[in-house]
Formats: sequence, C-alpha cells, structure tokens
Amino acid sequence: MQFGYTIIYVPDVGSSLDFFERAFDLKRRLLHESGQYGELDTGATTLAFADLALGHAHFPAGFVAAHASTQPLGMEIALVTSEVHSAHARAISAGATELCAPEAKPWGQTVSYVRCPDGTLVELCSPITA
Repeated sequence: MQFGYTIIYVPDVGSSLDFFERAFDLKRRLLHESGQYGELDTGATTLAFADLALGHAHFPAGFVAAHASTQPLGMEIALVTSEVHSAHARAISAGATELCAPEAKPWGQTVSYVRCPDGTLVELCSPITA
C-alpha cells in the first residue's frame, strides 16, 4: 500500500489551483479540460482538487464541503518550508485567512495555520530536526 492522493472537493477547481500556485508557489500538474479535476506537482504524493459535483456523484448521501463549514474541517494539508514567516505572509496576501500566526513550538518547529478561500486548512511548518 502506498499513499497516493489527497483530493479536496471544492467549488472551483481552477480557482483552487490558482490560489495554491500564488500562495504557496506550487506548480500545476494538470487541469482536466472539463475543469472538474486538477492536480498540483507536490512530489511523491499528489494534492488534487475535484469539483463539488464529483463529490456529490461519489457520495450521494452528501458530505461536508470545506468552504461551507464555519470551522475548519478536522484535517489539514501540511506544507514544509524553512521560511514559515514569509510563506505565511504570502498566503495571507494571496487571500488566505490567518488562523494561527507563526509560532515556535517546544519541539523545535515553527508552525502557522491558514484557511484557504476554498476552506482548506493548511499548516505551514518548518522541517522537524532531530
């Protein structure tokens, strides 16, 4: 077994890809011609976005869409950077909402949290050092 994808159901796949490109300097791998599915180039594990309509097709009983929840969902995307403060500022200037400003943690990491316009919760964190 290998972890392959995280797929986030969003109202507008193209807008989410654009935001992640601007806010986190991630590169677009693909946007399907239908506009209903797209991926970012994030290394071995793919971060993808799918249209809400696909989510409703997969889950006819419904699901909680991140953008529709007043609170962040109980899951996050963690992006590792040695420049947490500047990454946090860039995300805010691109339209993210600050949830927690960068903070040094007792275990040696610097961590912050932002919520993207599509509702995705993102942790920005420095690498863990031994």
